[in-house]
Amino acid sequence: MYNVVQVRLREAGKISHFSTGGLKFRVGDYVIVEQDRGLEYGEVVTEEESVSDGEVEKPLRKIIRKTNPWDHRQIEKNRKKSRELMQICTRKISECRLPMKLVEAEYSFDRSKIIFYFTSEGRVDFRNLVKDLANAFKARIELKQIGVRDEAKLMGGYGPCGKELCCAKFLKDFEPVTIRMAKDQNLPLNPTKISGVCGRFMCCLSYENSTYKELKKGLPKVGQEIKLDKYKAKVIAVSPLKRSVTVETSDGKRQEVKF
Repeated sequence: MYNVVQVRLREAGKISHFSTGGLKFRVGDYVIVEQDRGLEYGEVVTEEESVSDGEVEKPLRKIIRKTNPWDHRQIEKNRKKSRELMQICTRKISECRLPMKLVEAEYSFDRSKIIFYFTSEGRVDFRNLVKDLANAFKARIELKQIGVRDEAKLMGGYGPCGKELCCAKFLKDFEPVTIRMAKDQNLPLNPTKISGVCGRFMCCLSYENSTYKELKKGLPKVGQEIKLDKYKAKVIAVSPLKRSVTVETSDGKRQEVKF
């Protein structure tokens, strides 16, 4: 068994298990963690738990310590340097005439590695670009091709609901989202109404879908006839959140029926 917490690397990075190493952490603590060939920082997002060997990814890395004032100054310096990284990399991409769009650039905490995130419609041969960047920055270079959802997660922003994007705020993984989910939630099937800033179906359709399925249990379906007192009526609309249906009688009258 291992005592672990989950840590979100950087601001919107991957969430992974890390061994506590016997130290105590709370949700919201910023920590320095072991990473491949260096150190990285992140935020603790879950309480400590005990897990078995098969429940964690290998290798299981550990948390070194909580961040201190010097660490936070280093993190801020790295953030400020990202603009310079973006400018130089953008110029190099143009010189190499590569069909890619640079989205974000960031140093690892200890500046041993620089990660560049980009989007592209296809595969890109960026071997020469990596060599140029390594010579320019004297650091290990990693280029990551990401999708439009990952781009929205990195850039952040606000959704049609007016709240911070779910992907940037709390979602760990991107689940499949289908048009069927929108139908089950009685939403308009106009793509502009059910799509997020990334242009794909909104993530909330997926993680809210189970709630709608549960609330719809026991409710009649649209088109079904139900008996009300001494007469019958046809269901013309269903509201799972209100646990009610709207019915229409043979004389054209409508009313809401609670369940």
